[in-house]
Amino acid sequence: MTTGLIALLDDIAALTKLAAASLDDAATQAAKAGSKAAGIVIDDAAVTPRYVVGLAAERELPIIRKIALGSLKNKLLLLLPGALALSYLAPWLITPILMLGGAFLCYEGYHKVVDLIHPHPSPVVSATSTANAKELENERITSAIRTDFILSAEIMAIALGTVSTAPIWMQGLSLAVVGIAMTVLVYGLVALIVKADDAGVALSQSELSLFRATGRGLVKGMPVFLQGLSLLGMLAMLWVGGGIILHGLHELGQKLPEEAIHQLAVAASQFVPVAQGAVEWLTQAAISGLIGLAIGAICALLVQRFKPA
Repeated sequence: MTTGLIALLDDIAALTKLAAASLDDAATQAAKAGSKAAGIVIDDAAVTPRYVVGLAAERELPIIRKIALGSLKNKLLLLLPGALALSYLAPWLITPILMLGGAFLCYEGYHKVVDLIHPHPSPVVSATSTANAKELENERITSAIRTDFILSAEIMAIALGTVSTAPIWMQGLSLAVVGIAMTVLVYGLVALIVKADDAGVALSQSELSLFRATGRGLVKGMPVFLQGLSLLGMLAMLWVGGGIILHGLHELGQKLPEEAIHQLAVAASQFVPVAQGAVEWLTQAAISGLIGLAIGAICALLVQRFKPA
């Protein structure tokens, strides 16, 4: 009896170790997948704060919470099952779909570059422009969740492309981890960004000079920070989008473009005595970004050409 109990406990311990190892593998896969979606995450964090501009300060966090819940539903209830079905039924479609997603990122990045060169004034929206503040809030939430769906689809597609060779259960677990982690990361950052002004105002009224200076720095620095974040998101969309298309071509047998860029990046890194890895990455990212910009321009022309009158 004792021997049987010991054997049972030993089996349970072995299963526990196996489960822990499997979870560790899934976490590793999720981390790898999430890192490749960095450009979309940055852009998501840069875009979302505009949905609470012009609304009451006390409604900012509740609105962000509702958008975050909508984002989780997008990822876990719609995109995750769709991604797993695609991986199981038509895995050969993953690379072309990823390339289409990369083209979309290039298209969006191109428009951001155009807006940067020829800025268009954003319309000022106030609560009085709709029937009431509640309607405006609902409109903003709906619009934000719709935009999030597109960005979330890109995140999940990139993640799926990274873990597509793993067992189906690990794919599902990895995508779930990526979806939850990205949502927490993006909307946690958005909440901090949105409330930074309020924190700055509160600190600027402190009796301590250090706190007052910090508060004034926050109030003055947040617009600059948001502009920098938006610029970084734009660049990330271009280099990630261009990189996805180059890698997709490599997967489809057209290996020359990606390999040539890699060799050029390696050659460029040889000209510096230190930080050669950083120079190689920057060179590859810069070339991928320029290719992404060109692809975005082509996509914009095609959209304009075939746009319904």
